[in-house]
Amino acid sequence: MISRRSFLALAAGGAAAASAGELRHAWSARPQRRINPAATSVVRSKAGLLKLDLVAQEMPISIPGTSRRALTYNGLLPGPQLELEPGDLVQLELHNRLKNPTNLHFHGLHIPPNGTADNVFLRVTPGQKQSYSFTLPDNHPAGLFYYHPHHHGTVADQVFGGLGGALLVRGELDRIPEVQAAQEEVLVLKDLLAANEGSGSGVMLGREGSILSVNGQVNPELQVAAGGLLRLRLLNASNARFWRLALEGHTMHLIATDGGALEQPVPLQELLLVPGERADVLVQVAPEGGRFRLNNLPYKRLGRPGMGMRRPVTDQHQADIVATVSTNGAVTPQPLPQRLLRVEEISSPVRTRRFVMNHGMVPSMGMAFLINGERYSHARIDTRVRLGETEDWELVNTGVMDHPFHLHVNPMQVISRNGRPEPYRAWRDVVLVRSGETVRVRTRFNDFAGKSVYHCHIFDHEDLGMMGNILIEA
Repeated sequence: MISRRSFLALAAGGAAAASAGELRHAWSARPQRRINPAATSVVRSKAGLLKLDLVAQEMPISIPGTSRRALTYNGLLPGPQLELEPGDLVQLELHNRLKNPTNLHFHGLHIPPNGTADNVFLRVTPGQKQSYSFTLPDNHPAGLFYYHPHHHGTVADQVFGGLGGALLVRGELDRIPEVQAAQEEVLVLKDLLAANEGSGSGVMLGREGSILSVNGQVNPELQVAAGGLLRLRLLNASNARFWRLALEGHTMHLIATDGGALEQPVPLQELLLVPGERADVLVQVAPEGGRFRLNNLPYKRLGRPGMGMRRPVTDQHQADIVATVSTNGAVTPQPLPQRLLRVEEISSPVRTRRFVMNHGMVPSMGMAFLINGERYSHARIDTRVRLGETEDWELVNTGVMDHPFHLHVNPMQVISRNGRPEPYRAWRDVVLVRSGETVRVRTRFNDFAGKSVYHCHIFDHEDLGMMGNILIEA
């Protein structure tokens, strides 16, 4: 292990750091354009089938302030929005027109980790194509999910370069009357490099760009009726940036996390989304109407072990504007739902495991990010579990950086943080473990055997070694 001072020196790398809060916006606070749902590419399943060719390639983009080029799916940033229902068959053909190998990960979906489903060990070389085919389980929960590349060693460059898209599963949550009555907006949050930032810096910290985009737009405008309900479906599609969101003059009511609905709305004045994390919130729009900023507040990802909940910064003047909500017309004020859906309480675990996240120097390799003292190896099985069993995992962060921990295939429930019980039950597949924190999560390995992975969802850290292989044995 190395000291915090040595880590910072290595992270700087002789370049101006591109870490959180250091780069400011050069554009006006005035919204550039309105979100136009008709202009968003939405691909929905029909008669139980979603079939699509997905082409990964570098293309010109028209986002103000950027270098005007990005990695895209089908020429779009973000990629096409995919919409499924439980029981649907998915058939995707991925065409690689990039300079490096790639593949696809269906982040958060409960589908097989092998074959042509959520197999992150597939390698699609430049100029080649790969077919993906799987059936979504009939009992799959409704929610907002995420597809993105996951070829180890190239994933950070490709996600930071622009690749990724939203994937919606429709279902019971969408049929709750108050949720159904709300105006739905899917917001894919992604930071991009400014034209003068070159290739970016701060790989050790996790690269961030200074241009904040929503669905490929800078500070778009969302129009909604005064008094109405607004459903914001939020996806953090960034490589490393944490988004800490607050809507001016309004309370957000959390109704769903990564794995689907909560049991009842949870009021929030701000919402923290780490890379790969998703959330649904309902907002009761002020009946008097007006214009309201959706702000991204500062967040420090680098600290000292043991500092715990040190992060909140409340100075609104340091906030960056993500989008603007404006009212057009008015409706009778709409109520929030009182109840949502039951969240299953997982039974007691058969065992507890411990995973320690940190960084250190590896002989002949240099700086690496580690889990239980090991840098990732494709050939090694780090964790063996039994299909159908329930386990508790203690996620321990002894380093100087916050790490979002992601488990493929099976969702988790947070049981406690530093011994304090989690205030409400929720399904998650990305869990923030702050510097100096121990988080206990519980998961059950249901339905699918096979080899998969767990890792830090700051992709630079994953590529530098903070990942492990898990084998689910029947």
